[in-house]
Amino acid sequence: MTDRLDDPQVYLPDLFATHARHYPDKDAILCGDQRRSWGAFVGNINRVAHALIDAGVDKGDRVAVMMGNSPEMLECLFGAVRAGACVVPLSGLLTGEQLEHLLADCDAVAAIVSDDFAERAIPLRDRVDGIATWIAHGFAAEGWRDLKGIYQTMPDTVPDIRHALTDPFNIIYSSGTTGLPKGILQTHRARLHWAFSNAVEMGFTSDSRALTTTPLYSNGTWLMMLPILFAGGTLHVMPAFDAARFLELVERERITHTFMVPAQYLMVLERPELEGADLSSLRTVLSAGSPLRRNTKRQIIERISPGLYELYGFSEGFASLLKPHQHAAKFDTVGTPVLGFEVRILDEDGTELARGEAGEIAGYGAGIMQQYNKRDTQTAALIWRDERGRSFIRSGDIGLLDEDGFLKIIDRKKDMIISGGFNVFPTDVEAIVGQHPDVMDVTVIGVPHEKWGESCLALVIPAAGAVPDPEAIQSWANARLAKTQRLVGVELREAFPRNALGKVIKKELRAPYWESAAT
Repeated sequence: MTDRLDDPQVYLPDLFATHARHYPDKDAILCGDQRRSWGAFVGNINRVAHALIDAGVDKGDRVAVMMGNSPEMLECLFGAVRAGACVVPLSGLLTGEQLEHLLADCDAVAAIVSDDFAERAIPLRDRVDGIATWIAHGFAAEGWRDLKGIYQTMPDTVPDIRHALTDPFNIIYSSGTTGLPKGILQTHRARLHWAFSNAVEMGFTSDSRALTTTPLYSNGTWLMMLPILFAGGTLHVMPAFDAARFLELVERERITHTFMVPAQYLMVLERPELEGADLSSLRTVLSAGSPLRRNTKRQIIERISPGLYELYGFSEGFASLLKPHQHAAKFDTVGTPVLGFEVRILDEDGTELARGEAGEIAGYGAGIMQQYNKRDTQTAALIWRDERGRSFIRSGDIGLLDEDGFLKIIDRKKDMIISGGFNVFPTDVEAIVGQHPDVMDVTVIGVPHEKWGESCLALVIPAAGAVPDPEAIQSWANARLAKTQRLVGVELREAFPRNALGKVIKKELRAPYWESAAT
């Protein structure tokens, strides 16, 4: 077949190699006091890939990565992909028992672990079947291979592994805010789309300097990480989030793109250093993970950057984006679908609804997952097919399309409160309570009520320096809420349980009230 051209497709590891070939000394990764040029970054990716291949990892095998934010984590993530494996980044919030469950669920054959996971992971070597290769970073243990030794001994040449668009790229475990984590299997096709669509939509170029503030194992962090590396720019990684440190990094490093969740924006807005900070380099500030309240959104635009992008999406495969120039006309929406996606609104029977009618959000596009790992029934339950037979993914979120096709989020189906037979969406109540001057953050949950079945309880994190009166906040809010929305109480909290992207885990907050009612 020497007389025929290839059908070329550039995959992310190949693209990174191209950046390294042409700009070997350019900064690729900065994290704390660590720096990786593009040449060093790709060299280490290749070394990890060779080590995994030599250890017997085959195409499609699952390689678990349990590491904290660092250049080494990125090198191991993409080293596994370079080797043809499916990489499985696991959360640092999990217990040893939970990690053990997910390692078995994904059928991992190799695991790469950093010292901040060591205490939980070392005992797993004798308990998890199927993992033949254990690699340690920052600690030593019997039977473990040292990542530093791999960097020193393995070749930095590109291994001869051929990818296909339908090959598995990664399994990302869902946050589990409404149930046990599910393994979301994404292909090279989906990850390429994630990289180029967000690069186009948010203006990433080879000159961009992006700052990630959330854990690298989280799918939302990849909204910054993949497009900046795709474009050949420079990625700054915060080892852990600190609001004052964030302001310092943006100013010193002239950051152009960043991503934070609403809770982090609130922390930055509270910092006294914000008033004197030079944030003029910021072109794109992205918010995702959970909806921004109106007053928070206005403060971000006025005090941090007018370049605010608000993204709504779900890891299974859909996203919409409200862009800076659309805020004036469409402030209360989350924009229109990201390049390559489509959206539909469905009723309970799966019938498509007209614009202006609220129902379940379903999405379709090149970034959708292939399946839930080992969960065929749950995968099938997500699928809704349009008139052309295309498989949309149902989100479990309630929204509507306005007259111009802009998406407005109402709430999660599972968080909806049914009080006296009326549907009450917590986000509507949170929007009102959040306007009280003594409230920094609020979440509203449904608690048992003898007469109405359930009613709204507001849990409030006070604003800095405030000494709030819960009864006064309740009275103030109830004067502004509809009868079905009115609060039965306000309780003060220091913090809320959150997943890696800052989304409040409401099932944990609700549980004590319903367990108490049951007994």
